[in-house]
Amino acid sequence: MALRSLPVFPYTGVQEWRVNRVLARSSRNLQRNILAGIITIGPLFVTYLIFSFLLGALAKAGLPVVQLLAVVFPASWLGEAWLQPLLAIVLTLVVLYVVGRVTSQVVGRQALRLFEAALERLPFVAKIYGSVRQLIDSMMVKKESSQRVVLVDFPIAGQKSIGFLTRTLTDSTSGEMLAAVLLPNAINPTSAFLQILPMERVTETDLNMEQAMSMLMTGGAVAPESIRFTRPALPVEAAEQPTR
Repeated sequence: MALRSLPVFPYTGVQEWRVNRVLARSSRNLQRNILAGIITIGPLFVTYLIFSFLLGALAKAGLPVVQLLAVVFPASWLGEAWLQPLLAIVLTLVVLYVVGRVTSQVVGRQALRLFEAALERLPFVAKIYGSVRQLIDSMMVKKESSQRVVLVDFPIAGQKSIGFLTRTLTDSTSGEMLAAVLLPNAINPTSAFLQILPMERVTETDLNMEQAMSMLMTGGAVAPESIRFTRPALPVEAAEQPTR
């Protein structure tokens, strides 16, 4: 009895190519949609993390006082677990407002100077307090102040990094003008490098503080259309260039 041969399906290679094409298209669509979702949710998520950290710090600062009030005044609403953090945040904000209002007055400024003079007698505490105070003052300066957004060659020559020119110094040996530039890390600007370099190696930009921080926080995704990347030649340098 002769065996009947199995049917052979033609175009097997074509069908496999179509399946691979459909899978590749589906994979690209999946990656594109996930990336679009990250771009959409990413800023909201980062904003949520920042506000969560700030509100958590405010609540942690005022929570012991609220818990003490709940013990002294045993009211039922003061013992609510969900209400205590909210009251702690409000209490901390009120304390910060009162302290700021007092220190802005003449008597408050004098008391603050006496307090800082007392801290100077504690060597280790004075170093930490002075450094933190200078950092906060430099970050809260007004736009018309001397702090500027600049570009410096970092980590190697030819690669520019965004920095904040915090102050200028003078080389005691040569008399050369130096710049103290703070270089925050992208995505995490709370950590940074401090570079002291000659002023001629600093490229001043036309960016403001808000634009620079937006570029750092988003890894360059949010940036202006143009930026001053090349340092303009000084009059002496322009005179030294050969004419064609």
